[in-house]
Amino acid sequence: MKKVEAIIRKSKYSAVKEALHAVGVNFFSYWDVTGLGNEKEGHVYRGVAYSTSDIQRRYLSIVVNDDFAEATVDAIINSAGTGEVGDGKIFVSDVQECYRIRTGEKGGDTLR
Repeated sequence: MKKVEAIIRKSKYSAVKEALHAVGVNFFSYWDVTGLGNEKEGHVYRGVAYSTSDIQRRYLSIVVNDDFAEATVDAIINSAGTGEVGDGKIFVSDVQECYRIRTGEKGGDTLR
């Protein structure tokens, strides 16, 4: 099993969610987060300068079976990308075990 963690633009969340559903990923958790990015310049809106170093993003946590990991990552990249600085990051790590609380069963079948 793999844990796919993605930090994406909040404006791209709906597109990412639809892309994940399209590849069969129907369960994941998300949080609104603030982070620091590589963009150093501020923006000016109506004559007021705003710092863009503190960036509002959405953090997704998805656990999938090994055979779904690549499709999950591809869905996020294809739906979250704009080609601009600040599109986000994806991290993939191994998950040792998974348990379904209701039944006590364990293993990859608990993700279905």
